[in-house]
Amino acid sequence: MTGRAARRTASTRRAPVSAERGGGGEGDGSLERLRRDGRIVIVGASLAGLRAAETLREQGFTGSLTLIGDEPEPPYDRPPLSKQVLLGTVDADRTTLPRRRAIGARWRLGTAATGLDLAARRVRLAGGEEVPYDRLLIATGVRARPWPHPAEADLDGVFTLRTGRDAARLRRRLAAGPRRVLVIGGGFMGSEIASACRELGLPVTVVERGPAPLVGALGGVIGQVAAELQRAHGVDLRCSVMVTGLEGDAAGRLRRAHLSDGTALEVDLAVVALGAVRNTEWLAGSGLGAGPRGVACDAGCRAFDVRGLVTDDVFVAGDVARTPHPLFGYQFLSLEHWGNAVAQAEVAAHNMVSPGPDRRPHLWIPAFWSAQFGVNIKSVGVPTMGEELLIAQGSLAERSFTGVYGYQGRVIAAVTFDQTNWLDFYRRQIETAAPFPPVCRTVDRRPDGLRPVPADFPDPSLPTHGPTVTLSGYSPTDRRIVFTPARG
Repeated sequence: MTGRAARRTASTRRAPVSAERGGGGEGDGSLERLRRDGRIVIVGASLAGLRAAETLREQGFTGSLTLIGDEPEPPYDRPPLSKQVLLGTVDADRTTLPRRRAIGARWRLGTAATGLDLAARRVRLAGGEEVPYDRLLIATGVRARPWPHPAEADLDGVFTLRTGRDAARLRRRLAAGPRRVLVIGGGFMGSEIASACRELGLPVTVVERGPAPLVGALGGVIGQVAAELQRAHGVDLRCSVMVTGLEGDAAGRLRRAHLSDGTALEVDLAVVALGAVRNTEWLAGSGLGAGPRGVACDAGCRAFDVRGLVTDDVFVAGDVARTPHPLFGYQFLSLEHWGNAVAQAEVAAHNMVSPGPDRRPHLWIPAFWSAQFGVNIKSVGVPTMGEELLIAQGSLAERSFTGVYGYQGRVIAAVTFDQTNWLDFYRRQIETAAPFPPVCRTVDRRPDGLRPVPADFPDPSLPTHGPTVTLSGYSPTDRRIVFTPARG
């Protein structure tokens, strides 16, 4: 190779943009080089990944941007899948997320990430290719928890619901008119699926191992209201019962479900709604603080490594993240919320290309909503932390109310059934650590609202499913993690 050719080749190689790990100190101009010529890789091409990419461009990042996703479809909206798509009012392929701006990214769709080399700053893909980065955002989200018995899970007629393809397949089977639908799990997803089935006029049985639907997310008091609501709409609700087995015929088609109370149900369609699994397996051995509860990060969305040290080139956002929140005792919260994914992605993207003093924390107040059986359910805060519950407005009997949760003498959360106008008020109460019970004059003087009662959440040490918030920080009752010294 001639000297001129060697110089030309060397000039086309992009040198990695260095950054001081953990300090955010880029005063020497390396941050400007990152913003101009850096390489940012986003693993997870869904809501959080797309909004992060858009924010990076809005923040002036002009370098190389790569989005990696294991699904072949471009980013789409998931909330309609268990509602409008199952009802047939919206096709699954019409749920593509709107774009706020052009992002000029290289898309690697239908390609899963299989490994991460922190030292070399490379993401390994399923085909063996490695993608280098200067900054990495992990937004791999969650997947539906499968039925634990593979042979039964493979029966024709057994479904989970997480992806657009899942929703399209399930919609086709519902439209064919099954004789009975079995929903395994009474959390928000299971309840929404049951609601769609009843709206379609289909017989449906919900099997919930807890004492009531939604009990893991909203507690036993609200769970009883949800149970009454389901039964009033014709759902065959079986609580404190588990499905012990799914039986198929000689052709491999689902025909029967066996329950823990000794009964059996004749069903030809079952939807497994047992919660979600966080997509962190690809990070095994990477040195990041990642596991079944997600990827731990600081309030600025920077990932922790296994030693508890914060990285400065790896960030986390969305359902897969575990983030401490000062309003909730610095508990690490794992949130499966649409709004959290957007807000956290925007914070992570901003911090990825900003100097330390300009970075900001992710302090979004958890909020979620659900539409089921004609009722609009919305919540703010972290209900699962609640010790007591006060019905501040409305009435449980009327299924139109506002419930306020208290924790250690302060307002920690609120949930509304068809009373969304109160949510902003209680959001402010949470943000200001207002005392509980509320001392304001807004409390209705009805029988339900006279005094707080125990919120009646299940024992957190027992397995459950359905909550949209997982408290994954330190708890004195959590004795399952054992630290052992390394041996030389």
